[in-house]
Amino acid sequence: MDDSHGIEGMLTGLLDRSHTATLEELPVLVNRYAAGAGLETVLIYLADLQQSMLRLLAVRGEPAGEEPKELDIDTTLAGRAFQEVRVLGKAGADGATDWWVPLLDGTERLGVLRVTAPAGKKEAADAMRHLASLVALLLVSQRANSDTHPRVVRSRPMNLAAELQWHLMPPLTFSTGRVVVSGVVEPAYEVGGDAFDYALAGDVLHLAVFDSMGHDVSSGVTANLAMTASRNHRRHDVPLAANSELIERVLIDEFGRGTRFVTGILADLDLATGVLTCVNRGHHLPIIIRGGRWTFPVDCPPAHPMGLDLGIPVVTCREQLEPGDRILLYTDGIVEAGAREGREFGLTRFVDFIIRHTASDLPVPETLRRLIKSILAYRNGRLDDDAAVLLTEWYGPDDRPLLV
Repeated sequence: MDDSHGIEGMLTGLLDRSHTATLEELPVLVNRYAAGAGLETVLIYLADLQQSMLRLLAVRGEPAGEEPKELDIDTTLAGRAFQEVRVLGKAGADGATDWWVPLLDGTERLGVLRVTAPAGKKEAADAMRHLASLVALLLVSQRANSDTHPRVVRSRPMNLAAELQWHLMPPLTFSTGRVVVSGVVEPAYEVGGDAFDYALAGDVLHLAVFDSMGHDVSSGVTANLAMTASRNHRRHDVPLAANSELIERVLIDEFGRGTRFVTGILADLDLATGVLTCVNRGHHLPIIIRGGRWTFPVDCPPAHPMGLDLGIPVVTCREQLEPGDRILLYTDGIVEAGAREGREFGLTRFVDFIIRHTASDLPVPETLRRLIKSILAYRNGRLDDDAAVLLTEWYGPDDRPLLV
């Protein structure tokens, strides 16, 4: 099997060995089979949790080589390939070319491959592209039961509340031919009570953001309980309003009336019709961005936060979207960053940032990455409160080529 040559031999050989391979063994196996397809050296770099650095997945048990262990996403060619989701290359003095190939699981950006291949070899382009696709799938299949993966993608220790949140939240990015969804949370290593969720069932995309009272482990437990209850109820086809009321009952049964509470937006987007249905439980209104420049809130009267049991009726609201519309769900940590010093980031600055980067035709996840970077820079690298954003773009009822 190790003697197989060509692209097919590379892929089938690596796939066969992957069933019993660990994540730590992946760099060695990738290089072994890539050589048969004419790829001289392959290095795997994974994006860190905040998507500011690309970090090398090192070969287990071997001494460190000369290759850089970290690459800055904002200042390197590798980072540019990651940001723009395209293959970029640089010719070396030895006649070979170093290529940077994005690693994508669907449309979730995992990192990049650095591939060294002889210059001018036409088959190398297909080999690199197919290898990157398979490596991404193998990384995703193995990361769930690996402690090596979080050690590579984390730049510093994580607190217990954040550990809890990241374990439960879905991948940062997901898309089909009709929609793309991307989310971020900060501070990534200390987040407590903010969370986002999404899931697809047939033509209906469920979206949600939750903001739990407090910033400690109890806040994280409360947000996780609310999100888990939401998933459980919707998987039994419970409508949005009733779902939010059942979440409230779960919180009251667990913590008592008014002891722990959660604000949130629960929404369903019908991908066939573009109808957005939502309920507001004491949260900021969703924002629609239309035509890349017009914005307006989804007018949905808020009920009380889940857990307070104030008896305010829950209203189900609907908004007809147009193809290309973007939906912003967010928590108060985004717009209230800097409020204590009288320099609030603010809703206007937040929405203007999204509009400007939409006009630049950046991938949705890259827009959010730059948004968080901008907010952190505005706040000198620190946030006073958790911040979460879920950005969704509906392309329209007809499938289109996958974009990120």
